[in-house]
Amino acid sequence: MKKLSLHEVRSEFLNFFKEKEHLIVPSYSLIPKNDRSLLLINAGMAPLKPYFVGKEEPPRKRMATCQKCVRTGDIENVGKTDRHATFFEMLGNFSFGDYFKEEAIKWAWEFITKRLQICEDKLWVSVYYEDDEAFEIWNKVIGIDSNRIIRLGKEDNFWELEIGPCGPCSEIYVDRGEKYGCGKDDCKPGCDCDRYVEVWNLVFSQFDKDENGNYKDLPNPNIDTGMGLERITAVLQGANNIFEIEPIKSILNKVEEISGVVYGKDYKKDTSIRVITDHIRAITFLVGDGVLPSNEGRGYVLRRLIRRAARHGKLLGINEKFLSRLSNIVIENWKEVYPELEERQVQIKSVIDIEEDKFNETIDQGINILREYIEKIKSRGETKLDGESAFKLYDTYGFPLDLTREILEEEGLTVDELGFNREMDKQRERARKARAEKDSQAWDIDIEGFDIDKGKTIFKGYNNIRLETEILNIIKDNKVVKKLEKGQEGILVLKETPFYPESGGQVGDKGRLLNSNFECEVFDTKKGNKGVILHKVIVKNGEVSEGDKVEAIVDEKKRLDAARNHSATHLLHRALKDIVGEHVNQAGSLVEPDRLRFDFTHFEGLNKDTLEKIEKLVNEKILQSLNVETFEVSLDEAIKMGAVALFGEKYGEKVRVVKMGDYSLELCGGTHISNTSQIGMFKIVSESGVASGIRRIEAITGIKVFEYLNNMEKKINSLAELLKTNKKEILDKTKALIDQNKLLEKEIDNLKSKIASSKVDDIISEKVEIDGLNLIVKRIDDMGINELRQLGDRIRDKMGSVLVVLGSVKNDKISFVAMATKDLVSKGIHAGNIIREVAKETGGGGGGRPDMAQAGGKDVSKIDIALSKVVDIIKGQL
Repeated sequence: MKKLSLHEVRSEFLNFFKEKEHLIVPSYSLIPKNDRSLLLINAGMAPLKPYFVGKEEPPRKRMATCQKCVRTGDIENVGKTDRHATFFEMLGNFSFGDYFKEEAIKWAWEFITKRLQICEDKLWVSVYYEDDEAFEIWNKVIGIDSNRIIRLGKEDNFWELEIGPCGPCSEIYVDRGEKYGCGKDDCKPGCDCDRYVEVWNLVFSQFDKDENGNYKDLPNPNIDTGMGLERITAVLQGANNIFEIEPIKSILNKVEEISGVVYGKDYKKDTSIRVITDHIRAITFLVGDGVLPSNEGRGYVLRRLIRRAARHGKLLGINEKFLSRLSNIVIENWKEVYPELEERQVQIKSVIDIEEDKFNETIDQGINILREYIEKIKSRGETKLDGESAFKLYDTYGFPLDLTREILEEEGLTVDELGFNREMDKQRERARKARAEKDSQAWDIDIEGFDIDKGKTIFKGYNNIRLETEILNIIKDNKVVKKLEKGQEGILVLKETPFYPESGGQVGDKGRLLNSNFECEVFDTKKGNKGVILHKVIVKNGEVSEGDKVEAIVDEKKRLDAARNHSATHLLHRALKDIVGEHVNQAGSLVEPDRLRFDFTHFEGLNKDTLEKIEKLVNEKILQSLNVETFEVSLDEAIKMGAVALFGEKYGEKVRVVKMGDYSLELCGGTHISNTSQIGMFKIVSESGVASGIRRIEAITGIKVFEYLNNMEKKINSLAELLKTNKKEILDKTKALIDQNKLLEKEIDNLKSKIASSKVDDIISEKVEIDGLNLIVKRIDDMGINELRQLGDRIRDKMGSVLVVLGSVKNDKISFVAMATKDLVSKGIHAGNIIREVAKETGGGGGGRPDMAQAGGKDVSKIDIALSKVVDIIKGQL
């Protein structure tokens, strides 16, 4: 067999299927696009599900990919076995209603035996026990002896996810030899030993499984194959496991170097080295695709992997940050195939460093608390940690459940996972809702009587804002109807349309549909499945019928305003990269006629100077009157030209490129102006954080900038009138008033202090004695916390031995101060504990040192009750 590297195997596979007339597409993002059933892409076919179930047209009926995948279902086995990994690359060839079982089997056999030159005698295959057709192809067409074709049940040879395309499969195994076997006479594929390695799974997708577990025939049977790149490379290199193949071994070697631990001498340490080696690939690729650590969803998966890897580093004796150093090895070795890793290197390193810092801040404290839990469990003769305590470790100290479980297992203990999951349910529900909202941009057509193939719409809106067309379908209350009457709302599907459907962050067009018999207002336009464009309308006059000829007229002003904002987002994106750094990437956008919103990856807020530079650069490009060109090329050509693509977006064989002079080049399907000067002007109105590592800029363009500046000028004029000055002197006048106000406040404070000082003797005269202790408890309203402290200091200094507790209400805000002299502190008096209990009575809180403390309260009506509790509290301390 050929001894190929991992990258060579990938190239061989993709080139082989390119020769078989397959479209080769780059790996999709690990973040699923418009798929609420998946948290992360976990199989090669997962991003292609819309093509399998017929919701979208594939760019070609034959495709092949090498897809990045993450699976964490067997995370506890990672590092302990030769096969399990959280991150892997899946080679796959796919047919959407084109070829089927015979071609898939023939080509798989050709690639394995001819291209990889694996000896036929070492190969076995399995088929689903009911799939006689596949058995016959392997036996009669390929010529494999029937003794080396194993029939297996549904658990082994029927491929399916929770929902979606599925069907019987056939697997190809490589016999590694007797030394890897179990020694049993009946050892064969399907045995639990390591002798027979499954390298390629050919799935014959015949069914679509729904949420209720029902299997429906797919309109056209499809082919979906998957071959683990790392696993087949290990076979070709004769490696014992996937951790010992190049370039994965280079990561393992770096772990050895950093830890000073030699691989292959100690099982536990080897496990830790392998866990880190595996996890750092998953971590690097996840962050590279825009996943950020969080306590829910895919962010939790990333956080779990980072913290698990960091802990195994500590088990190896690594006490400093080290994961971002390892990510550099991943980036260096995979950047040619996945250039986004190098483009986002700064972001990847920042995310990993920040998360590792957070974990290092809490892990020692968390482990100490877990050790306390373990001691209590053992002292009670129990064997299980309760779910509430496990969740507290997770919620407060960032311990993923599997980390808690792993530490407990080392002590022979378990954890109440049901109890933990009950605590997690609310967070998961929030994550599901957020994901559903985010993924609901398109309207999913499942309408009684609707022929989706008949309803395809030709979009002609790039060059037209009005045209003559025909009504293909009318939909009302989720049913196809023949007509709509005056006052009714519904959805119209047109044969051709100038209306842009909501996509890529740009809102859908509005406008009118009319002929001599009726007039409709179009108040929204969105995408349906398979190229259908949906116009949501209300009939203003007349009656609309299926088949009517109609004039479609887009609201030109709204379209042009949206185009200004969309083109401005492209200039903004480029300006952010130029000024903030190339690591900046779009993380979301909203383009409306009135404003634009642009989310981007960055780890700190932008200061005023930086925002001013960005704003100035965008406006300079507007004033340079750059021509805006749009054209279609292949995806490969666009990438070679340097076009910026939205990562995770599905692109067809041809892509639309938007070019603004020599400054901006992006893939985009939206509508744009023809020259940047049409934007008019660009103004940033806000910059804020929306999530960890995600910032947001909101801005306006065109006439909205004029309105904004005009409104600001009106406010300045009004302010000048109030200050009785002119616009030129408004800053000097304002500063003078602020300075004057500070002086007046200082004078007021001094007067209050003098008044309070004059009352010191009166207050001291109200002291009481409790068991030989001088106590002063007094309410004095209209004093802030600083004034109370000053008054307390004077009383304490004058008396020498005293406990002072003062309370005040000022502007509906309660303040408390407690002070104790050193002799009383030595007797057990603690001002911090006293003031805390006093504040609790009013719904507040606070604390401090034994000799001085302060607190705040909420319920003004209870301040007197709170102060009356001081005597009882003191007696409890003495």
